[in-house]
This record gives sequence, structure tokens and C-alpha cells, in this order.
Amino acid sequence: MQTTYFYAAALLYAICALLPLRQGGLIAGATTLAWLLHAGALWFALHTPGGVRLGFAVMLSAALWVSVAAYLVENRNFALDGLRRLVLPCAAVAAALPALFPGAVFPFKGQSPAFGWHIAVAVLAYSTLTIAAFHAVLMALQEARLHTRTAPPARWLSSTLSRSLDQLPALLTMEKLLFRLIGIGFVLLTLTVLSGVVFSEQLFGAPLKWDHKTVFALLSWVLFGALLAGRRWKGWRGKMALRFTLAGFATLVLAYVGSRFVFEVVLHRAVA
Repeated sequence: MQTTYFYAAALLYAICALLPLRQGGLIAGATTLAWLLHAGALWFALHTPGGVRLGFAVMLSAALWVSVAAYLVENRNFALDGLRRLVLPCAAVAAALPALFPGAVFPFKGQSPAFGWHIAVAVLAYSTLTIAAFHAVLMALQEARLHTRTAPPARWLSSTLSRSLDQLPALLTMEKLLFRLIGIGFVLLTLTVLSGVVFSEQLFGAPLKWDHKTVFALLSWVLFGALLAGRRWKGWRGKMALRFTLAGFATLVLAYVGSRFVFEVVLHRAVA
């Protein structure tokens, strides 16, 4: 049943991404329906008797599900149609992935009841920083649009996306939203790293296992922390902030989703 829900949500996301802006009510309603179908599919996919199903596809799908929720909330306060055209196509792909790559079941037996909270916080951290990365891409496009306003839009962007960028809030407002998201994501990522240390000791008998997940997660934490510190004491903004955001997000993706993709799809190995 969840496979049907995943595909239905993916189809609705794709349709909503293509609808013109004037269909605002239809877009909001259909996106909400897709989000609910996606939620139901994830619920059935994640929960298994005595454990939870994990994998790069499920984690990525869950992260984009939360990102769509963030878009729906933000879009009520700001005109962010450009964000829709970035988030929903990615959500459509992510919603369909668990039907193709279901992942492996990780048993809860012998684990602390708080382990589920570790997973939930990790997904929230991924999701918040994913939507921050989308914001950073939008800001980069928005800034480029301001510098090339006299050029024909088709030379570098579709006219539809070009109009969406013109309707975005001012760059300063977008920047405030970006750093608000990064601040929240950094707190969640800090909790993820700290709780990961605790559960690493339970799983591997050592406070910290220096594998690819740990190294990339810590590197991402350092990059986002440096960005927030630079913003606070050096006034970092503009291209510097965008570079740090995208670099931090890229390393975070490599920490779990990217490495799991290599193990599950390329090497056909099930990993915890």
C-alpha cells in the first residue's frame, strides 16, 4: 500500500511544481494532499515489527517531506514561488525512491528507547539544512538575476523561473530566513552529533567511531558553526554565506545519504 502512496505523492508533487503561479489555491491544496500521502507512505515504510526500516532512500524521502512542510509554512508568510519550483521536483523524486530502494530493517532490540529520538532529530537536522540549501540556491539565482536584469531571461533561466525570482522577498529578507534556518539546523545537528556519540558507545563499544559518517557529519558541523560564528563576529554574508551553506550541506549529504547510496545501490551491501 505504501508503494502506491509514494507514487501518488510523487505524481502530485511533480504536477504542483509545473502549475502556473496563478493557480495558487490549487497548488496549496494539491501540495498539502501530496504531503499527507507522503506522510502515510513513510509511516508504513518506516515502522516494522521490532525495528525501523533505514536506508538512503527512506532518509532522503523523510528529509524532503519535512522540507515540503517548511515550504508550506514559509509560503504563508512570504511569496516563495521560486522555492516551490526547486523543492517540489526534488520532493517528487525523493517520494518515489523508497518504493524502488526500500532499505534494510534495523532492529530496536537491545537499543535504548531514546534511539528513536536520535533518528528523528537527525532527520529534522537534514531537513532543516536541506531547505536552507534550497534557500541558498534561490539567493544565488536571485542575485544573478539582479545583475543580469537587462539580458533576455531565456539566456540563463526559463522565463517562468525568472518571474518566480522577481516575486521573491528582498535579498536581505531571504538572508534573514537563511540564517534562521541555519541556526535551527545547527542546533539540531549538534544534538544529532552528541546523541550519536552516546549511541555509538552502545553499538560499537567506543565513544566515537571514526568512520565516513562521523568524519563528514563533524565536518558539516564545523562548516555551519564557522558560518554562524563568521556571521556573528565578522559580518559574513552574500557569496561567503552561500558557499559555506552549500559546502556544509554537501558534506552532510555525504555523511549518511551519499554513503548509504554507494553501499546499497553501487555495492549492494546492507549497512547499519
